[in-house]
Amino acid sequence: MKKLTSLAASVVLGTLLVAFSCFAAEKTTTEAVASGFGGDIKIEVVTEGKKIEDIKLISHKETSHLMDRAFPIIKERILEAQSPIVDSVSGASYTSFAVKRAVADVMKKNGTDFGRITFKTKAPEQPAAVLEDVNTDLVIIGGGPAGLAAAISAKEAGVKNVIIVEKMDILSGNGKFDMNFFDMINSKAQKANGTNDTVEAFIKDKANPRDTMERTKAQAEGAYVLDEWLRSFGVNLNYNYGLRNHMAEADAYAGAHIQDGMEKRVNELGVDIRTGTKGLDLIMKDGNAVGVKVQQKNNTYNINAKVVIIATGGFSANKEYLAKFAPGSERVQTSNQMGATGDFIPVFEKNNLKMENMEVLSVFKTIINPTRDLTGAGDGFIFINKNGERFVDESQSGLPTAYTILDQPESKVFYIYDQDLYDSSYRLQKHTAQGLHTKAATLDELAAKLNVPAETLKKTVADFNKAVRGEIKDPFREKPTKKEFKAEGPYYGVQVESAIHMTKGGVAANEKAEVLHKDGHVVKGLYAAGEVTNTTGAYSAAVVFGRIAGQEAAKYINK
Repeated sequence: MKKLTSLAASVVLGTLLVAFSCFAAEKTTTEAVASGFGGDIKIEVVTEGKKIEDIKLISHKETSHLMDRAFPIIKERILEAQSPIVDSVSGASYTSFAVKRAVADVMKKNGTDFGRITFKTKAPEQPAAVLEDVNTDLVIIGGGPAGLAAAISAKEAGVKNVIIVEKMDILSGNGKFDMNFFDMINSKAQKANGTNDTVEAFIKDKANPRDTMERTKAQAEGAYVLDEWLRSFGVNLNYNYGLRNHMAEADAYAGAHIQDGMEKRVNELGVDIRTGTKGLDLIMKDGNAVGVKVQQKNNTYNINAKVVIIATGGFSANKEYLAKFAPGSERVQTSNQMGATGDFIPVFEKNNLKMENMEVLSVFKTIINPTRDLTGAGDGFIFINKNGERFVDESQSGLPTAYTILDQPESKVFYIYDQDLYDSSYRLQKHTAQGLHTKAATLDELAAKLNVPAETLKKTVADFNKAVRGEIKDPFREKPTKKEFKAEGPYYGVQVESAIHMTKGGVAANEKAEVLHKDGHVVKGLYAAGEVTNTTGAYSAAVVFGRIAGQEAAKYINK
């Protein structure tokens, strides 16, 4: 056989290399499905040999504004590690678990077995380290509505260096889930409805012995200009109902829109955002706040600052603190986000900071079991237990109602309603469209779908209507509702329970958001806003006092 010439050999070798290169570069796309918090999550995993090239989200039933924040993070972690053995995104644990398990299933089919992926699967432990101090003008602890509002207003007031630390891997706290942004006045949407709402009317309506008149006045004045401020960076709440309630549109929740807009704004302003970073302790000097000690994974370091703003939220997800401050309430689920654990309560106690009304809770009457979505609306619904029987005054709420629901057989309680109530509430329509509520043409069908006795359910509804008409005395309500259950379907139902939506006690702050010592004096350099404070307000109040905290911090820094 003749030997190949040098040129011919080169040609053959080149051809083989090209062929091999083409073969090696071939990519495979594989679909995988795993169960998340709200249902199945379908992804595509793009691989090249044993390398994970890309992860694409195809479909899901998770809360969209949670998935939008969490998926890019878990995707980046898996691609960087080339492994599903990574830390879950805090605040999106079920979603993260589903993505990690789906990726692991694909890689096992491709010949790489990462072992069993469980809910506790996390990245390998890293060695602990103490990092160098960081210096800034303002550090804000907490990246929820209050913290974001504080950062924006401080930047707008001329503060150059602002750091937000947020212990969760995603921003925006519980605000991103809220349908309603209430207690806002002088809005464009109010004016479009012909409503002339004033600071004076707000103060009259909201005056409360748990808040000073100075704080109520500050909240009213802040609420009066809030709509204009939100619109200045593209957050438009165009739907107003019930005097001071606002949504983005009649069919669009306020929370996700507001939080998306504020997150976009802090990024535009160049705020240094450090997620996955937990505030551990205040750094105090001569009784003044001069920074915060933080932890990022196993690394700890100090952030030295001219001003500290605390916006860490409440403690409704901390059973130990609930038992301590409101004994018995630890039995009740929370609708708040999992980061609401009261981390700075020991810090307040250690530094003799004033705390007030720690036993006061805000209880939402109905959340979906088990998804924890706030649900329900209006009047004319009925609570039934698993036996199809009424058991409580549906107009009441609070911890007594929460306990009564938990005390029903197997703690199974259903919220049932008719077409009229469905038609009146976007929230009910949304949840039904998502498959979270059950729809049935008749009461017999509803009973079958909810697995309650049909004859008992029909008698319960008939007796309810008789009480509304005054034919019999309502055994549970002093004043029966005026709304009868419709004689014809469709009907709707969902398993519910009550939930602690907020804790209302916290560290005491004055109308300037300045934190107070136990003896009443102002702690210099320290401000607080949102649910971490003792406040009668909620979502909009967190934004109002976050703005105030940022503005007052700027004055302190620039003086």
